[in-house]
Amino acid sequence: MQRLLNASRWDEGGARDDLRAVIVDAIGDKENAILVVDETGFLKKGKKSAGVARMYTGTAGKTENCQIGVFLAYTSPAGHALIDRELYLPAAWTSDPDRCAAAGIPDHVGFSTKYQLAQQMIERARAVGTPFAWVTADEVYGQAEPLRDYLERERINYVMAVRRTEKVAMTTGASTAETVIGATLNGTE
Repeated sequence: MQRLLNASRWDEGGARDDLRAVIVDAIGDKENAILVVDETGFLKKGKKSAGVARMYTGTAGKTENCQIGVFLAYTSPAGHALIDRELYLPAAWTSDPDRCAAAGIPDHVGFSTKYQLAQQMIERARAVGTPFAWVTADEVYGQAEPLRDYLERERINYVMAVRRTEKVAMTTGASTAETVIGATLNGTE
């Protein structure tokens, strides 16, 4: 299998797109489907695998030598499956063309934050008409104001975790997430 993956020429983007089409055909639901953005760390011992660096990973619950994959899942009442993925490449990697070349990373790949990778995947899903009602993600993505701005600009409904001190816009003015939740629970909002 490893030889097939390494030595064969194939279109990984095309395979991703074909898989997404099969998944949407099987479980697609415009009214109830959700795009879920999340990441996971893959612990590594060496330094040559693409994107490996010392980073925080929830997989270990601490900073470890790892790769980080950002994933887009599709979930509906009929099921759930991964439909897209991006490898997070730290700036130390993208600023070292020789290291990137040695790991097989194409020249055109530059640095992107995790939330930029998430946005790219959401844009790809939308470009082909993937039906969904909203997007959700944890605090890593919820604290990324540019991602929230993109979703609002594109009128994409979303629910994302944020810090309790995060400023949120309300029709009654700006407040912190903690204040808004407290007012909602007390019935004053």
